[in-house]
Amino acid sequence: MRNSTRGSVDPFIVMEVMEAARQAEAEGRHIIHMEVGQPGTPAPAAARDALTKAMANDSLGYTVALGLPALRERIAKLYGDWYNVDLDPARVVVTPGSSGGFVLAFSALFDAGDRVALGAPGYPSYRQILKAQDLVPVEVQTSAENRFQPTPEDLAGVDYQGLMVASPANPSGTMLGKSELTALIDCTQARGATFMSDEIYHGVEYEAKAISALEISDDVCVINSFSKYFSMTGWRLGWLVLPEPQVRQVERLAQNMFICAPHAAQIAALAAMDADEELEQNMTVYRKNRQLMLEGLPQAGFDRIAPPDGAFYVYADISHITNDSRAFAQDILDEVGVAVTPGLDFDPIRGGGTLRFSYARSTEDIAEGLERLTRFMAKRR
Repeated sequence: MRNSTRGSVDPFIVMEVMEAARQAEAEGRHIIHMEVGQPGTPAPAAARDALTKAMANDSLGYTVALGLPALRERIAKLYGDWYNVDLDPARVVVTPGSSGGFVLAFSALFDAGDRVALGAPGYPSYRQILKAQDLVPVEVQTSAENRFQPTPEDLAGVDYQGLMVASPANPSGTMLGKSELTALIDCTQARGATFMSDEIYHGVEYEAKAISALEISDDVCVINSFSKYFSMTGWRLGWLVLPEPQVRQVERLAQNMFICAPHAAQIAALAAMDADEELEQNMTVYRKNRQLMLEGLPQAGFDRIAPPDGAFYVYADISHITNDSRAFAQDILDEVGVAVTPGLDFDPIRGGGTLRFSYARSTEDIAEGLERLTRFMAKRR
């Protein structure tokens, strides 16, 4: 039996780091997890309680492909609450995680061979999902001066039928202001290309509110998720917001690809959206952790960093230390038991000289991790 060429995608390195960390823990070591973009908190208590009640009274069978109507309505209300956008719930599609949203959106909006522009560094699964669908990822090298966000100037001369932008971004945590996001939407639409906005870190912001692409245009595709702000990574639930003409196309694909998103996760997510007090407690932890990282990483020796606007990552330039971030990350894990992510995941060209540090876990873990990183770097001097 042969393998397809479409399936020949690169591994997701952070998942391999997670496995190495798991093996170390199985051997009895205490590992500090700074590798994975996953909150250390469970789903909100209200979400878990709602599911417990539903399990006692409901078989939790299939839902309609677009998702529970009540959840779609509540997601639409979020856009009014957060962005003052009046969104028709009919434009919301509930998906099996944001990953399922990417698969549906790429399938619905592009033909085989189409080229989708991505800023580098960026989330690695964009390019791998695109490759698996016979689409062409076109990585555009962004600059530190522009805080690793693409600009219309970066896209000049690039042939593309779609552009994917993330704000807050992974791995940098940087955000686009309204004028910068508008400029990217305008230049994309001017060439008849599709603009896609990855907004899965919205809600996890520090000094300014993230701007949704829907504040600027209705003719965009927005991807979001319950994984990050709502602390529901393993529940595998996300959503798309689409222009009305694209909804039926995505619905047909969802019926055939997934039938529906997990019913249990939809029940929990609906309750999670009103767990404001608990979600704000999580943000208090992230704010404290962010400050610890911005103070502790330079003291440890990782001094080429920029403050993240959102998400829960710090992206560090270590090119003056090594050009092999994967081996360097393995050394950190082996020597002091801290798991971090090599930048090669996010930027195959320059990522050998970068690391991503996640601060989504407990404050105690972050403080301990910084102490261990300081010891590791002291041995390197």
